[in-house]
Amino acid sequence: MTAMQKWGSWILSGLPGAALLASAGAKFVKPAGFEQGFANFGWPIGLATPIGIVELLCTVLYFIPKTSVLGAILLTGYLGGAIATHVRIGDAFIGPLAFGVMLWGGLYLRDPRIRALIPLKS
Repeated sequence: MTAMQKWGSWILSGLPGAALLASAGAKFVKPAGFEQGFANFGWPIGLATPIGIVELLCTVLYFIPKTSVLGAILLTGYLGGAIATHVRIGDAFIGPLAFGVMLWGGLYLRDPRIRALIPLKS
């Protein structure tokens, strides 16, 4: 792995990863205005903590090298649910979509198993 690949992989993985960790944290802390924002998505506030746990666990799995592929698969499902939620209320869904692309791009750069599975050049 070149230095450029290494840096690129951690930037592509780190940005959405940090945002997902912050999002999970917000679901535990529930800062001012959180309940209203959560309710706008149509989810009862009682689901914030369980959703935060799922988000946190999937993100942690993504950053552990041995479980990174499983974490990426689980985060893809999680972000698919986020996209569906945004579409249902007529909100922009580019954020969760971009996060998913960035997560897989970062994993592609740092994991030779993914590059072997999905070769971009022959």
